[in-house]
Amino acid sequence: MRPIRPGDRGPAVTEIRTVLAGLELLAPTDPKADEFDTATERAVRAFQQSRGLSVDGRVGAETWRALEAARWRLGARTLYHAVPEPITGEDVRSLQERLLEMGYDVGRADAIYGIRTSRAVAQFQREVGLTPDGACGPHTMNALRRLGRKVVGGRPQWLRESDAIRQSGPTLVGRTVVIDPGHGGTDSGVVVPDGPLRWTEADLAHDLASRLEGRLAASGVRVQLTRGPAPGECLPDTDRAQLANALGADVFISLHVDGHANPEADGVATYHYGTDNGVTSATGERLAGLVQREIVARTGLRDCRTHAKAWDLLRLTRMPAVRVEVGYLTSPDDRGRLVDPRFRDRVAEAIVAAVQRMYFPIERDVPTGSLDVSELRAVVAAGTVVD
Repeated sequence: MRPIRPGDRGPAVTEIRTVLAGLELLAPTDPKADEFDTATERAVRAFQQSRGLSVDGRVGAETWRALEAARWRLGARTLYHAVPEPITGEDVRSLQERLLEMGYDVGRADAIYGIRTSRAVAQFQREVGLTPDGACGPHTMNALRRLGRKVVGGRPQWLRESDAIRQSGPTLVGRTVVIDPGHGGTDSGVVVPDGPLRWTEADLAHDLASRLEGRLAASGVRVQLTRGPAPGECLPDTDRAQLANALGADVFISLHVDGHANPEADGVATYHYGTDNGVTSATGERLAGLVQREIVARTGLRDCRTHAKAWDLLRLTRMPAVRVEVGYLTSPDDRGRLVDPRFRDRVAEAIVAAVQRMYFPIERDVPTGSLDVSELRAVVAAGTVVD
């Protein structure tokens, strides 16, 4: 959909204003008001910030879905596992976060009432003496309101995810990694003319993905890219996440290059799934930290740190997932590095090192920037696996 932006008018704007007013982000006004004015833009930005979305003040497809989900408050309707179209909404996410806080395993708080959420509700119902039907209706809601936190101290989801990583072993051989070069097709992303040349985010992201693919494959990893160098159209983020889930990927890495109106903006940033109230993908957060530190150490890019976001790409993937913004194409300094193939090689090796370190036990971890990626390839070439 075309983003709805300041200056637009119409029924869609009225609907947006109604939801924002219901969230108390916009003062109640004439319900027929259909202008995307300055106050509406500020409210949209506040909403995006609170939901971990990109804060641009426009309502694109992702912000629209978040606004649709925000209509629902926990307890306003009965929730259950519906097939084939599951129930989604802010009430589902609130329930998932409440169950996670109490120690139940719903997986990721993705606002989708799927089978894991239904099973967690049924487990809770059994423990409080209710019929374990996996549906969250009035009786289940009353029980949830009566009970305090089941787990005090620690992060049960973090413990579950960390244990799963530990149990899987330290080797990369046989793992599946999905690499997602951002944009593509009719969407070139950031575009910067440079004399007779024209640098695009889509092309640089695919080149970087190809270099990363080669190094991971040489380390014994099964690698799948979400797109080729010249796709006919840009694949939506929801489809990219579904592809990674369908492949049963162990890790998902999305590669982008940033841009800004200010040419002095520069540096690398890495994003993982997380919400405004602290719910996060523990392994995704750890992978983001490792990727960020390895790239900074090996390339000298400015450290713009890691950040939690609830983008569809990170929310809907079921495995540790990160999105990396590798420098600013609009920065003369960063651009000079990005267009150098040797620099892109260093970025690829940094990400390989980060993925390997994620699987190392804490006691076997190595200092940032010290892991020699060529040694991983040598182990595979020799036909041996280090325990």
